[in-house]
Amino acid sequence: MQNPSYPVSAAGNALRAVRLLHEHGELRVMDVADQLGVARSTAHRILAMLVFEGFAEQDRHKAYRPGPALRAIRGSRAAPPPDLITLARPRLQHLADTVRETTHLMVLEGNGTRFLDGVEGPQTLRVGHRVGSLLPAHMTSGGKALLAELPAERLRALYPNGLPGAGTKAPDDVERLMALLATIRRTGWASNLQESEPGVAAVGACVRDRTGTAVAAVAVAAPSIRCTKGRLAELARPLLLMAQDISREL
Repeated sequence: MQNPSYPVSAAGNALRAVRLLHEHGELRVMDVADQLGVARSTAHRILAMLVFEGFAEQDRHKAYRPGPALRAIRGSRAAPPPDLITLARPRLQHLADTVRETTHLMVLEGNGTRFLDGVEGPQTLRVGHRVGSLLPAHMTSGGKALLAELPAERLRALYPNGLPGAGTKAPDDVERLMALLATIRRTGWASNLQESEPGVAAVGACVRDRTGTAVAAVAVAAPSIRCTKGRLAELARPLLLMAQDISREL
């Protein structure tokens, strides 16, 4: 058998990019470059071709989302979902102003949490936004809320070598994490008590599309010095209302 020619390799990268877009729902050029092991210029050309063929479309924030051709393959005949970041931004701002703490929007990316947007609270001592950061999902409140939505077999598949970050305040093995996620499913929200970063506490909840599928999470983060477990429960109430508000628009 002859070695595959270059066009076959290019086609393989394009197909892998389509699969990544299907799995994650949103990609940036750097994501494709990192996942495929190619230069950013190559990743940009791949994504441009997907846009041309209708498999991807680019939003106003330069992120790539499934296009009409990919949505058709996935069996969705519904109108394209609105830009999640644009839709969530005024609600993030309103909640940040109301509770006077930092708010975040994030999605699950493998076993990590990608922070898509954030609004810092108005107080001098506050948690900075983490826009663009990728943190271990089991260490963040929004990440835990999203992990709680996964079936057990898929969750285990995300951690073939166990949980990263041993020695932190986060769960240190998959069984403990699964027990924690069962509680999160009952309450509807998750907490982070200095698990992702010392001195930071947060509460997170899922945002759902019209089918009830969790597609993102929102969170409120505050310095732990003024955020006891009781206050996290108080913050969860307006947070859940915001998550429901965004979900109704998807």
